[in-house]
Amino acid sequence: MSNEQNLIKKTAKELGMTYKELGIAIGYSEAGLKTAMTNDKISPQMERAIELYLETLELKKELQKTKDFKNILREFISEN
Repeated sequence: MSNEQNLIKKTAKELGMTYKELGIAIGYSEAGLKTAMTNDKISPQMERAIELYLETLELKKELQKTKDFKNILREFISEN
């Protein structure tokens, strides 16, 4: 199993997603992901789509943390 295959499998496993769900999230079909794994070749576009999806998820987490902090700070200020 190559690193490219591992990227698809690893990403789906880490996110608790099926290949179909991952495919939908990055704009590819389940068949497209499975074909890339079967042929042991992932396109640069597919690899980049996965990287950008992971980055987007991380940024959304950071944004939520910032919003949570803002709300806590707002509550603290209004109480004092």
